[in-house]
Amino acid sequence: MQVTSKTLLTKEDMTNPTVVPEWVIREYTTFHQIVTDKTFPCYFGMKAEMKGELRYAYITQDDWSNLPKAVEEFLTLFKEPPYVRHGLFVFVEPEEEKDDLEHYRKRFWDILQNLHENDKQKWPEDKPKDPDHYLWDFHFGGEPIFVFGNAPAYKQRKTRDLGNSLILGFQPRKIFEGLEGTEKGGIMSREKVRERVEKWDNLPTHPDISHFGDPTHNEWKQFFIGDDIEPILGKCPFQHKAL
Repeated sequence: MQVTSKTLLTKEDMTNPTVVPEWVIREYTTFHQIVTDKTFPCYFGMKAEMKGELRYAYITQDDWSNLPKAVEEFLTLFKEPPYVRHGLFVFVEPEEEKDDLEHYRKRFWDILQNLHENDKQKWPEDKPKDPDHYLWDFHFGGEPIFVFGNAPAYKQRKTRDLGNSLILGFQPRKIFEGLEGTEKGGIMSREKVRERVEKWDNLPTHPDISHFGDPTHNEWKQFFIGDDIEPILGKCPFQHKAL
């Protein structure tokens, strides 16, 4: 069946065989079933999925070229308030055989690096370029975005296994207004979600999980957490592109 070329996708698109390939329909169906389970820990995500507020894109194993356009289009949803809590979920074509977590972690950072290399806008001058700075955040199109990886190799942290695809979640920082790390609403919301995550995963909150602006914290370590309770060691794989 001929698939139309559309970059940023809606809930309806994700089950339409004239818009997306068969593997996308299959993986989206799994994703939808998981995040709309009434016990799913992230109720913001659950609500957004049920109301059709999320957006989606997909890339194949060999071709990531439509991702910058998808993120650009997604960011236009935040040009003017009110900022609905939209999230973008990017599905990567599944591997022929499932691999280990390190494989998916490397692929995640390679995709994010490629996206950065194809950013038409400059990184904001007043924002750190070094991921080891506690105020570093990923930027694209001039916007700070929290990005997190989900992969089929997660065995203990079940909240990060959303099907056979590596799935990248993009959340512009604008959607967290009023829910920042030091705001009362943010503290309460995070605590509730983390309690639910611990119950689902049957594991304590990962030690690298904190809030943006915490001087003892590196934001990049939250992007692709371990399947355990061990802090992530070493340097961030992300490199700021040469000017």
